[in-house]
Amino acid sequence: MQIGIYGSGTSEVASKTIKKILNSCDIDSFTITKSKNKHADCIIVLGGDKGVRNYFHRTFDATSPVLGINEGESSGFLAQIELKEFSSYVEILKKQNFSIEEVPRLGVKIDGKNVYPVLNDVAVFSSKSAMLMEHTLRVNGDEVWHDNGDGIIVSTPIGSSAYSMSVGGPVLFQDSAVFEIISVNSLDVTRRPIIVSNSSFIEIDDISARLHCEVVLDGLDRYKVKKTVECSKFIPPAKIIRLKKDTTGISALAKKVHLAEDLLSMPPSSKLLLKTLEYEGELTQKDLANKTLLPDRTVRLALSHLLKKGYVKKKVSIRDARQKIYEISKIE
Repeated sequence: MQIGIYGSGTSEVASKTIKKILNSCDIDSFTITKSKNKHADCIIVLGGDKGVRNYFHRTFDATSPVLGINEGESSGFLAQIELKEFSSYVEILKKQNFSIEEVPRLGVKIDGKNVYPVLNDVAVFSSKSAMLMEHTLRVNGDEVWHDNGDGIIVSTPIGSSAYSMSVGGPVLFQDSAVFEIISVNSLDVTRRPIIVSNSSFIEIDDISARLHCEVVLDGLDRYKVKKTVECSKFIPPAKIIRLKKDTTGISALAKKVHLAEDLLSMPPSSKLLLKTLEYEGELTQKDLANKTLLPDRTVRLALSHLLKKGYVKKKVSIRDARQKIYEISKIE
């Protein structure tokens, strides 16, 4: 088995750690660079979701499946494995006992010029906030609307739980063969998000504003646009290795709903401790009592509740091994 490792802008330590783990399991690996991009059975991409997006932005012929790795404790939809837990999954990777999800990409043309394909969304806005932008939307050559508003977003299913959801768009199941289009803060109150087949040709034309307008790709790069943005399904799709079953946008949304319900039923003292740790960072039990002005017994019981629920974790102080420090856990 041959595995490539890609880590644009990530630490060399993480790459060496991955190589060491793979080598211990008799798996050949190589670092992917601009001058070294040979065939691999799969690609390990460091840098979390952003790293995976960067990889697919520069890789048009995405034939090898990708496993995204988070170096910290940040959960993601594209990168689902943390560096510290990679060793427990390497045998599954070696046996190729995993599923591969094909994630659709949007091909984009700005004023007739191709740019890189995106995984999440294409957003068109005025270069200055709070300034109206005018545009015409066409799908498969037919005019859908002529609109004035803050802008417009075209999103893939995996991007539907990000920017587009924050402006009122629906969350799409990731295996849906559709794209969604959302008018942002239109002056016409009848404008609603629309769902189109992912075989559709989407054209945003006659773009204008008092200042110039910009196209934002995957929330990362901005390009000046004079008149037209064209979007269509890009072939091939991105291939993402799934080692865990509960990392879709829908499952993440469900977790957030359960978390909100849990927080509503949580004792006030536990909520106060959770907020204190969120704003203050790591604290001892005594620090928490001093900052919240709660009795020691109440703090102790609240911490016990939060530890049991997994919202808080406990570790030993480096300065004093007898002292315990509490901090917010990663909530998945």
